[in-house]
Amino acid sequence: MESYDLVTIGGGLGGAALARSMALAGAKVLVLERTTEFKDRVRGEVLVPWGCEEADKLGLYEMLHESCGHELVWWAGVFNGAQVLQRDMRTATEQSYPTLTYYHPVMQDLVYESAALSGADLRRGVKATGVTLGQKPRVGYTVDGTRCEVEARMVVGADGRSSAVRNWGEFEVKHDEQRRYFAGVLMDNHPAPDDTMTSYFVPDEGLMSWIFPQGNGRVRTYVGFAFDGDIERLSGERDIERFIAAQIRSGVPKEYFETAQPAGPLATFDGTDNWVEHPYKDGLALIGDAAATGDPTWGQGMSQTLRDVRLLTEALAGDDDWESAGHRYAQLHDEGHGHVHRADCWYTDLFLDTGAEAEARRARAVPKLLEDETRLIDTPLGGPGIPADEAGRRRMFGED
Repeated sequence: MESYDLVTIGGGLGGAALARSMALAGAKVLVLERTTEFKDRVRGEVLVPWGCEEADKLGLYEMLHESCGHELVWWAGVFNGAQVLQRDMRTATEQSYPTLTYYHPVMQDLVYESAALSGADLRRGVKATGVTLGQKPRVGYTVDGTRCEVEARMVVGADGRSSAVRNWGEFEVKHDEQRRYFAGVLMDNHPAPDDTMTSYFVPDEGLMSWIFPQGNGRVRTYVGFAFDGDIERLSGERDIERFIAAQIRSGVPKEYFETAQPAGPLATFDGTDNWVEHPYKDGLALIGDAAATGDPTWGQGMSQTLRDVRLLTEALAGDDDWESAGHRYAQLHDEGHGHVHRADCWYTDLFLDTGAEAEARRARAVPKLLEDETRLIDTPLGGPGIPADEAGRRRMFGED
């Protein structure tokens, strides 16, 4: 049986970045990736400032920035058709980074190839079939109809929001209440300002849109809407017009769509947060969306993935006892995810919840926020180092 220090199941951003960093640290690493090529799907393509710092700590930021990244300097906020926010993200947080966008398949190829160049063993077109936990965990997989098995000091599930590895490890998954859907599509020939990410809110309808330019007229654009609202799930070419109508309804200028054309699939997914408490046991760790999938409305997913990669790399590189290191990683993951999750929920409560109570909450909080932007809990831009605690919530909600 082949033996490795580390086996990652999934070769996307999390799995490939971890393979790269661990290979550079001297570990023998295997990556098992199901797809034979990375294709466009509706997914996050936004690395907010604190995520850019995480990428820098992993040695990835310069590669992404120079090869496929596009800088967004400004964050503009539009409420009920009126712009009320314009922030320079380079000065809004301690990290002093912009937000970085990129076309996801190109980013994945770059990080995947970087893992190979760093010495990791990569195998594509592979279907993982199960994990056996223990002191020497094992992974079963098939390739070209052949059944194989490898063992490792640690196995890492990096297989996304519908993680099979999480199920094989019998981790208990926790969920928030289902509140929102999130739909997205890639568009070309889009005239939105090239250096600005813009969020459009219609709070009393629970409706919002995001526009994230990627340069040269290409944007990834999204609509978020209430689970129990009047907009049905959007999917495929037949629903492009309904998607555009929802964007215009949220405040996106109608003239943007005189030239913009879809350049990828349209799909909707459930925005409900789900997570695993303490994502490590018996030689199996979870990272990225397999460990915690957040509401994409607030764009924290890829940043949290890179934080997981850094935390696990540092834990394993600094301790010969990988069982102890795995538990330390899980504890640090939970602490950071707790702050990000609470902040995201509070943003949704304040800006997208509907009903009389929500309207009263906004009437109290929004005037104070417009007078003093420091009342915002900046965790979505600044990361889990900015605590989402009760004092911050009361200040953000105008209760102090």
